[in-house]
Amino acid sequence: MDTKTVNNINKDLILRERLALERTIMTNNTTLLAFIRTSLYFAVAGLTLNNLLTIKYGVLVEVVCWIVSVTIMTIGIRNYYVQKRKIKESEKHIGDYKLEWES
Repeated sequence: MDTKTVNNINKDLILRERLALERTIMTNNTTLLAFIRTSLYFAVAGLTLNNLLTIKYGVLVEVVCWIVSVTIMTIGIRNYYVQKRKIKESEKHIGDYKLEWES
Protein backbone atom coordinates (compact mmCIF):
# COMPACT_ATOMS: atom_id res chain seq x y z
CA MET A 1 0.00 0.00 0.00
CA ASP A 2 1.46 3.35 -0.92
CA THR A 3 2.01 6.24 1.48
CA LYS A 4 -0.73 8.43 -0.03
CA THR A 5 -3.39 5.78 0.57
CA VAL A 6 -2.24 5.23 4.16
CA ASN A 7 -2.30 8.99 4.85
CA ASN A 8 -5.85 9.26 3.47
CA ILE A 9 -6.97 6.35 5.62
CA ASN A 10 -5.39 7.98 8.70
CA LYS A 11 -7.09 11.31 7.96
CA ASP A 12 -10.48 9.60 7.50
CA LEU A 13 -10.08 7.69 10.78
CA ILE A 14 -9.02 10.83 12.65
CA LEU A 15 -11.99 12.77 11.24
CA ARG A 16 -14.42 10.02 12.31
CA GLU A 17 -12.91 9.96 15.77
CA ARG A 18 -13.17 13.75 16.10
CA LEU A 19 -16.80 13.72 14.96
CA ALA A 20 -17.58 10.92 17.41
CA LEU A 21 -15.91 12.95 20.15
CA GLU A 22 -18.05 16.00 19.30
CA ARG A 23 -21.21 13.86 19.46
CA THR A 24 -20.10 12.54 22.84
CA ILE A 25 -19.54 16.09 24.14
CA MET A 26 -23.00 17.17 22.96
CA THR A 27 -24.54 14.08 24.55
CA ASN A 28 -22.83 14.90 27.84
CA ASN A 29 -24.27 18.43 27.70
CA THR A 30 -27.74 17.06 26.93
CA THR A 31 -27.51 14.68 29.86
CA LEU A 32 -26.64 17.55 32.21
CA LEU A 33 -29.65 19.49 30.97
CA ALA A 34 -31.87 16.45 31.59
CA PHE A 35 -30.62 16.23 35.18
CA ILE A 36 -31.31 19.95 35.66
CA ARG A 37 -34.81 19.60 34.19
CA THR A 38 -35.63 16.66 36.46
CA SER A 39 -34.28 18.51 39.47
CA LEU A 40 -36.46 21.52 38.70
CA TYR A 41 -39.52 19.28 38.33
CA PHE A 42 -39.01 17.96 41.84
CA ALA A 43 -38.50 21.47 43.23
CA VAL A 44 -41.69 22.72 41.59
CA ALA A 45 -43.59 19.61 42.71
CA GLY A 46 -42.57 20.25 46.31
CA LEU A 47 -43.72 23.86 46.19
CA THR A 48 -46.95 23.00 44.42
CA LEU A 49 -47.95 20.15 46.69
CA ASN A 50 -47.45 22.20 49.82
CA ASN A 51 -49.09 25.41 48.56
CA LEU A 52 -52.05 24.11 46.56
CA LEU A 53 -53.11 21.04 48.51
CA THR A 54 -54.02 20.82 52.14
CA ILE A 55 -52.03 17.84 53.26
CA LYS A 56 -51.34 16.92 56.86
CA TYR A 57 -47.59 16.56 56.25
CA GLY A 58 -47.28 19.11 53.41
CA VAL A 59 -44.09 20.67 54.73
CA LEU A 60 -42.49 17.25 55.04
CA VAL A 61 -43.42 16.41 51.44
CA GLU A 62 -41.95 19.74 50.30
CA VAL A 63 -38.71 19.14 52.18
CA VAL A 64 -38.40 15.62 50.75
CA CYS A 65 -38.97 16.95 47.21
CA TRP A 66 -36.33 19.63 47.74
CA ILE A 67 -33.85 17.08 49.08
CA VAL A 68 -34.47 14.85 46.06
CA SER A 69 -34.10 17.91 43.80
CA VAL A 70 -30.75 18.93 45.28
CA THR A 71 -29.54 15.32 45.20
CA ILE A 72 -30.43 14.92 41.52
CA MET A 73 -28.75 18.24 40.69
CA THR A 74 -25.60 17.23 42.59
CA ILE A 75 -25.44 13.83 40.89
CA GLY A 76 -25.96 15.46 37.49
CA ILE A 77 -23.22 18.04 37.96
CA ARG A 78 -20.80 15.44 39.32
CA ASN A 79 -21.59 13.10 36.43
CA TYR A 80 -21.06 15.93 33.93
CA TYR A 81 -17.58 16.78 35.21
CA VAL A 82 -16.51 13.12 35.51
CA GLN A 83 -17.55 12.47 31.91
CA LYS A 84 -15.97 15.72 30.75
CA ARG A 85 -12.65 14.65 32.26
CA LYS A 86 -12.89 11.21 30.62
CA ILE A 87 -13.67 12.81 27.25
CA LYS A 88 -10.68 15.13 27.61
CA GLU A 89 -8.43 12.15 28.40
CA SER A 90 -9.69 10.19 25.40
CA GLU A 91 -9.07 13.19 23.14
CA LYS A 92 -5.32 12.74 23.66
CA HIS A 93 -5.46 9.37 21.92
CA ILE A 94 -7.01 10.53 18.64
CA GLY A 95 -4.69 9.61 15.82
CA ASP A 96 -2.32 7.87 18.25
CA TYR A 97 -2.38 4.47 16.61
CA LYS A 98 -0.51 2.56 13.98
CA LEU A 99 -2.19 0.63 11.21
CA GLU A 100 -1.48 -3.08 11.39
CA TRP A 101 -0.53 -3.42 7.73
CA GLU A 102 1.69 -0.35 7.85
CA SER A 103 4.50 -2.11 9.66
